[in-house]
Amino acid sequence: MEKLRERAAALLADGTVSLVIGFEEGTKRPRPFFCRTSDQASKLIFDSRCFHNLAVYVTKKELVGKEPFAVTAPIATLRSILQLYVENQLKEEQMLILTADPAGELFELRSFDEISAYVANFELKRGEREEEILHKIEGMTREERWQFWLNEMSQCFKCYACRSACPLCYCTKCVVEVNRPQWIHPWPAPLANMEWHINRAMHMVGRCTACGACGEACPVGIPIDLITRKMMEDLAPEFGYIPGLPARQGNALSSWRLDDREQFIR
Repeated sequence: MEKLRERAAALLADGTVSLVIGFEEGTKRPRPFFCRTSDQASKLIFDSRCFHNLAVYVTKKELVGKEPFAVTAPIATLRSILQLYVENQLKEEQMLILTADPAGELFELRSFDEISAYVANFELKRGEREEEILHKIEGMTREERWQFWLNEMSQCFKCYACRSACPLCYCTKCVVEVNRPQWIHPWPAPLANMEWHINRAMHMVGRCTACGACGEACPVGIPIDLITRKMMEDLAPEFGYIPGLPARQGNALSSWRLDDREQFIR
């Protein structure tokens, strides 16, 4: 951790970057920290508790501006950054990555290829929570699954924390904010909630990096992160996706190729 602080301070001191997006100690757990001077670098921390996906901030023009910046990025953040690169939301020359492996060795990554090579060493695995819930859902009938998600979504009160936490929900105007015409009902109700979450899941097909930020942000504990994760896993063999790595071929539901097998048509 000390090496990371020293490197962040040096980058800020010599003007290589104007901002380091990282973590600092919070009241109960680490929180995002926007470090702008070398003196502030002493507050930076980086350990297993730092799971918040900082990639959500790298597309905020009001925060990062046009100056070069650095991110202290755990693996989940790196996966999202790679997908943002693929979607032309980031420029290689503007961003520098500082990360550390489980042994504490510091790595400085400056290009898409370097980040890709580093991330490839870390397999994307399901956690115990994901395994338990998905095993339960996969054992249900279609009708039981619908009722399960209807019950879960009935708790949603449309706070859109899931959208705010997701690095890949970067549209300047979301479809839920469009009211001419009104595509999605803004009020919370079971079917209106399902409408919102299904719409969001469709936008994430093939783009989700399974960071879990949306589920973590949900104030009522709806496991919405499992919807996009399961869709990503199911589509992997059909569309050539490799879970955890960037999808260069685009969103599965907005892309078309001559060699599409269209096996979903019955």
